[in-house]
Amino acid sequence: MTHLLCIGGDDHALRIPFIHALADHRIRVTAAATADPAAFVRAGIEFRPFHCYRFMNPLADLRAIKTFSELINDVRPDLVQTFNTKPNLLVPLATRGRRDLALIRTINGLAYTYSSRSPLALAIRPIYRTLHRLDARFTAATVFQNTDDKAFFEGHGMTGKSISRLIPSSGIDPEAFKRAQAAGPTPSELRAALGLGDAEVVVTVTRMTRHKGVPALLEAAAIVHEARPGVRFLLVGPRESEGPLAVKQAEIDRHAPYVMALGWRSDVPGLLGLADVFAFPTEYREGVPRVLLEAALARLPIVATKMPGCTDVVRDGWNGFLVPPRAPGILAARIIDLLQDREAARVMGQRSASFVAQEFDLRLTVSRYTALYAEVLDRMARRPPTASRNQGGVNSAPMDRYRDARGS
Repeated sequence: MTHLLCIGGDDHALRIPFIHALADHRIRVTAAATADPAAFVRAGIEFRPFHCYRFMNPLADLRAIKTFSELINDVRPDLVQTFNTKPNLLVPLATRGRRDLALIRTINGLAYTYSSRSPLALAIRPIYRTLHRLDARFTAATVFQNTDDKAFFEGHGMTGKSISRLIPSSGIDPEAFKRAQAAGPTPSELRAALGLGDAEVVVTVTRMTRHKGVPALLEAAAIVHEARPGVRFLLVGPRESEGPLAVKQAEIDRHAPYVMALGWRSDVPGLLGLADVFAFPTEYREGVPRVLLEAALARLPIVATKMPGCTDVVRDGWNGFLVPPRAPGILAARIIDLLQDREAARVMGQRSASFVAQEFDLRLTVSRYTALYAEVLDRMARRPPTASRNQGGVNSAPMDRYRDARGS
């Protein structure tokens, strides 16, 4: 059985269905993340916590490289797979020179570095590209969740000689989403609990940061409120944990009572079930945002910014609308269009659900990943032996298990 160490960040619990599905393909997974261990413990998944500072700090990054190296030595996996910016950058440096395992990076968006227009972000972009070119030397495969990121990395020589593969998102299980909706409060119960009555509702699920477009959404909400005073905007997602990038609570409070900030919620499927429109005003270069997949399965028409990741889910005028980032007037106009033309909104929502169920189904995603794992291990097995593979505590078990599985 292949042993995979799957490393992620604060949102790694969202990949629990993906991790469980891998077990059906005889892949044992140890998860490691900065996330709360509770969800992994409940799911019966072997979990290793670690600390990694999310923001820029060279000393903290050096400590993180040492942490990742110790983690890998302790777990002794056959494959290591990374998600999120810091693990993608630092884990390859922790595995450099090792021939007893293979590393797969999943690039789920380019985040702050290529989303912000700040002088700092502009200054670190060349460093980012250089690090990824270096990382590619220690990487067996690089997976991209959207076409824009794949083209960007390949165009800048950031994949090296590693396998380059497009696998959209970490997948979503439509039936599990339906069960989650059915298990929670009904839309009418949620409306009563939130005091929404029969108001039209626009939902946004995101981290409450500037780069996620929350200030533009607040401006758009004010415009929509003038045209349709009964509309309510629900902002779902954390704010306090977002450090210097967070939108201030006072900025949100200025738009009360037509904007309600609910914070982090565990009942997102239910909240999507009571909505009329889903808005996603991100200014980030996303991977494929899971919330867009969930909104689609909830049969919601989507208004999203024309950013990488969003454009892989939303087709302008077909299952929603794409608008420029930082354009609250256009964002508001498209939301109003969907609220006014309910039949068009209904058709768009149906198209979204069908498209996501077909293209992003968890089973399809897992089959693509398991095929990639087999390809990577096959290449690893075919490498000519070197002295370094039998020295320094190198683990030959991955090759033995792989050959046994192939019957050779």
